[in-house]
Order: sequence, then C-alpha cells, then structure tokens
Amino acid sequence: MTAAKQKKSPASSILELIVIVAVALGLALLIQAFVVKPYRIPSESMVPTLQVGQRVLVNRLTARFGDPSVGDVSVFNPPVGSEEMPLDQCAERPEQGAACNTPTPGRSEVNFIKRIVAGPGDTVSIIRGRVILNGKLTSEPFISDTCVDDSGAACTLPKTIKIPPGHWFMMGDNRGESDDSRFWGPVPTAWIIGPAFATYWPPNRINIF
Repeated sequence: MTAAKQKKSPASSILELIVIVAVALGLALLIQAFVVKPYRIPSESMVPTLQVGQRVLVNRLTARFGDPSVGDVSVFNPPVGSEEMPLDQCAERPEQGAACNTPTPGRSEVNFIKRIVAGPGDTVSIIRGRVILNGKLTSEPFISDTCVDDSGAACTLPKTIKIPPGHWFMMGDNRGESDDSRFWGPVPTAWIIGPAFATYWPPNRINIF
C-alpha cells in the first residue's frame, strides 16, 4: 500500500519558485561573467562586418585559457584616453607616418570591439587602410572602402612599427571611420575579453563567425 502524495502548501510552492528563479538568474550571471557575454555594437567602426545596434556573443573562455588570434573580431578594454577626442591618445608621439606603438599604461573601463590585425613581434604599416603585416599585404576582403581615396583619418601610415611582446594591434573594418590602435596603440593580452563568435540580433543578420 503506497502512501498518498502530500499536497504542497501555497507557501512551499512559492518558495520553490523563488529558489528556481534565483538559481536560473545565478547561472545566467555566471555564464555572462565567465563563459559567454552579449555585446551591442555602438558605432560604425566595424561596418560592413557589423552594423550599429547589432548584438554579438563573445566567448570569454578563449581569453582565459589561450592567446588571441590575428583575424579575431574581439571585445576588449582599450587604454585610458582612447574614448576621448582628439584622436591622439598615444602615450608617446609616434614618428611621422607611423601608427602609435606605445599605449597609455592605464586600462579604460569602456568596451571596444575591433579586429586583431597583428600580434606580438609582428611588424605593421598601413597603406590606404590595408595592413602590411610582416612586409606582406594582408588579404582583407571584409573592410570598407572608406580609405580608398586616402581621405580617412590615418588611412596611410607607411612607417613600420613593431608590436611589443604581449600586445595586439586592433583596427576597425571601417578603416576611415575607426578610432583604434593607430591612435592609441596596441592592447595587452590581459585586456582582451574575448572573440565574438556569433551575431544574434537582428534576426535577419544572425551569423556565425
């Protein structure tokens, strides 16, 4: 003979619901803090790859357990001063015709999203928005044409610089309209939050990188 099921009291049901919601919220916060974080595109610096208002998902585990890769579209904290105008926030004034190679030492609290175009030990120069990496013109079919006529800011910086150990050179795909490492220097590995691996909003632009 089986015992009859005990009926849950209203108070017990409410408590159970509260616990379930709290656990779900806790798991969501843990996932955002350590695994995957959503990010909204705030500017036109990554056009045409990413449009203003698009949402991307960022893999935070990659940055915790391995180095970034050249070509990654990554979210990161830039050096202090990078979010300010004018676009001349380099810690040391670069040579004429060269990109910034010395970032300010402080870490900004803002989040930027750009493409990694060079890593530690690489040499970089820029011609009409195209990256010359270690002496070779990089294939970049994803960039905009805003630097074709050389009218954009820092479209051509022919003087070669070398990326310091543990740093990464970041550029927007919209080369004529992007505030990036050309102006405020390479970013330390520890400041990179992780690569974007998918877009999830709007629905008609869902994509996996």
